Amino acid sequence: MIGRLRNRKVVPQRTPGELDAMAVAGALVAKALAAVREAAAPGVSTKTLDEVAEAVIRDGGGVPSFLGYHGYPATICSSVNDRVVHGIPSADEILAPGDLVSIDCGAIVDGWHGDSAITFGVETLIPADEALSAATREALEAGAAAMVPGNRLTDVSHAIEKATRAAEKRYDRRFGIVENYGGHGIGRQMHMDPFLPNEGSPGRGPYLEVGSVLAIEPMLTLGTTRTRVLDDEWTVVTTDGSRAAHWEHTVAVTEDGPRILTR
Repeated sequence: MIGRLRNRKVVPQRTPGELDAMAVAGALVAKALAAVREAAAPGVSTKTLDEVAEAVIRDGGGVPSFLGYHGYPATICSSVNDRVVHGIPSADEILAPGDLVSIDCGAIVDGWHGDSAITFGVETLIPADEALSAATREALEAGAAAMVPGNRLTDVSHAIEKATRAAEKRYDRRFGIVENYGGHGIGRQMHMDPFLPNEGSPGRGPYLEVGSVLAIEPMLTLGTTRTRVLDDEWTVVTTDGSRAAHWEHTVAVTEDGPRILTR
């Protein structure tokens, strides 16, 4: 039994010092996202938001982790309305009142990665979009709360799914959990094993132990769970045109409870 426990698969662990280093990168991502949200207004292009994020990251001594990643051409992913993830910022994409905007951002500091995403409205959102963003954020918080020693990977997945279904009752509307996209391990690389689904049965996959780190990122829609990729080979949109929201944090397991590294 002891041998089996010693050999069981565990989500990769970091030392306390390494978690502190990841938190430096994470704090820079949080600062960049806050600056982007502050800059977002009617008439502003998503390209301008990208420039804001890059300036914050470089001024803070970091490097944008998305820029050049598998050829990706920008610092942020800006996904507006029916775009789910990986939207490419453009000078031609101008924000308008009521737009639902998801911004995903990553930074590297001293070789360690931080990865986070937020969703917000340009001026006032309609109630359905407000509920969608709130439900997605609540799902993220539930997933983060499951980051405790002894849990397994899909305990986090199941917590996200349960929170989504609870939000459906609270907001009296159906949310689609986007298929085939989810969270991931993270450390000295942005995307590492294991893949973290945003739904599923609990009690499966590698164990969480002190120092394990995951990027948790639920993506919900007001309609379908299905997506397609646009001709730019990056932008993921809902197949039915329904709006989507995306929230993400990099979260570590500690003896004192989950530690959000991208606060």
